[in-house]
Amino acid sequence: MKKTRASAYVVCIKNNEYEASLERRKIYRVLEDAVAERRGLVRVVDESRESYLYPEDHFLPIKLERPLLKAFAHAA
Repeated sequence: MKKTRASAYVVCIKNNEYEASLERRKIYRVLEDAVAERRGLVRVVDESRESYLYPEDHFLPIKLERPLLKAFAHAA
């Protein structure tokens, strides 16, 4: 999953094996992590503001226009 500033957020589409950690249909902020990406993982920030690695196929990127991206960044 190639991440850019326009896709700094993802939506969880499945939580197999991570039911206690991931919520389906929840939006998560993504942190760039080249090593994780090469391994098929994505680093997401949860409500505790901690980041964790999960399989990238558990998420879909959300493309946000610049004003909405700024609004999300200020809300986080």
